[in-house]
Amino acid sequence: MPARLPRLAAIPLLAVAPLALLTACADKSNSDGSDAKSGAITVQAADDTCKLSRTSAPAGSIAFKIANEGSRITEFYVYSPEGKVVSEVEGIGPGTSRTMTVKIDKAGSYTTACKPGMVGKGIRGDFTVTAKKRHG
Repeated sequence: MPARLPRLAAIPLLAVAPLALLTACADKSNSDGSDAKSGAITVQAADDTCKLSRTSAPAGSIAFKIANEGSRITEFYVYSPEGKVVSEVEGIGPGTSRTMTVKIDKAGSYTTACKPGMVGKGIRGDFTVTAKKRHG
């Protein structure tokens, strides 16, 4: 019987280990609403909303982490001041997330859109790209 005791003692540890890993991998957000690991702007997409954690960013590489909290597949777009598609990510299923990184070098007034059901003009919002800060 003594040989079985170490195995029985290990069972509670095996049950706790996955919880510790889940906690360690939990999604952390900065106070500005961006994803702490990647610095991405978080986007909460649902069937009737498209909420960005920030509506401006400096020119350069901009990452958006889109979480589909709705019941339909969705898409996310960034449009130029002229209304042309700058970048898009499609096929974001309910309960899933995707990250889209786009390089925008020109400051200006852009538009974002979530398209629940992948139809129509989508739920649009204003997004401002500011001039890159110069060091010196």
